[in-house]
Amino acid sequence: MKLKKDIIKSLAIHKKDVGSTAVQIGILSEKIEKLSNHFKKFKKDKHSSRGLTKSVNQRKRLLHYLNKNDPIAYSEVVKKLNLRK
Repeated sequence: MKLKKDIIKSLAIHKKDVGSTAVQIGILSEKIEKLSNHFKKFKKDKHSSRGLTKSVNQRKRLLHYLNKNDPIAYSEVVKKLNLRK
């Protein structure tokens, strides 16, 4: 849980921001990283792979939305999270 708070703090636009697009992308990125590490041990876990796919697609949609509406914030988020975009 502490990691989630750190992500929110680093990407928040203002003090009480917990749900902006950048914060949602950060939380999803952490979830994707966690699931990717899970699949290195458990290759045959097909039920969790659906959750990974949903998370990746949701992050992709949010990144597209952020790029369309605020390209400056998009480039900052991509740089902070080290995403390939």
